[in-house]
Amino acid sequence: MFELKALPVECDDRLRSTDCAGCGARMLSVCGSIEEADLGSLDALADPVTLEAGAALIRQGDAAQHVFNITAGSVRVYKLLSDGRRQIIGFLFAGDLLGLATGETYVFSAEAIEPTTACRFRKSDYRALIRDTPALEAVLLERANHELAAAQNHMLLLGRKTAIERVATFLLDQPAHDPARPSLTDHIRLPMTRSEIADYLGLTIETVSRILTRLKTMGVIRLLSPTELQVRQPERLRSLSDGGA
Repeated sequence: MFELKALPVECDDRLRSTDCAGCGARMLSVCGSIEEADLGSLDALADPVTLEAGAALIRQGDAAQHVFNITAGSVRVYKLLSDGRRQIIGFLFAGDLLGLATGETYVFSAEAIEPTTACRFRKSDYRALIRDTPALEAVLLERANHELAAAQNHMLLLGRKTAIERVATFLLDQPAHDPARPSLTDHIRLPMTRSEIADYLGLTIETVSRILTRLKTMGVIRLLSPTELQVRQPERLRSLSDGGA
């Protein structure tokens, strides 16, 4: 089974300058709401960080002092239970914002799935920027509504859908989450491991692997590599997601 080995590498914050105007993820993120003339204010607040696969961006229980905007790569967000079990609550990609809606401490951890870059902002400075930028505040509210809807859909997926419905739904939703790296038609990129998919879907790794093999045998998908597959029968996959036999 393909796994990404976690490395004991933290944020590399040696770099202290960035270029918001030239950021390839800007128009995918809330930063795209800021006018060109005002980018200097955003640029002055941003610290770029780089992470290797497995490095921690946020640790559950640490003081929530920063907000992060993912600019490249992908991140797993998870919570640890008291007995050490892990529940992945989401995957983030270029353009996603992390850490704004928190209290005094982070209630989740976030780690790079692959080499990843992000912009780090002090939360107090970022909130001041929001107050001074109505367009940014409006986009953040829209994002918050979208995230609430996504959370409700995830609760439905975990609470009511069968294992094959969960996997089919995950595969159908995945391409829309990583617009910075569009795939070929009907191709799905999966940077996360089977174990991480299982944690996110509330299944075992054996169940996820068995369902993917079943979908392959049915001719619904074609496994191209451990991190990429092709959907050969999208309508049938959609039917399975909706509970079709």
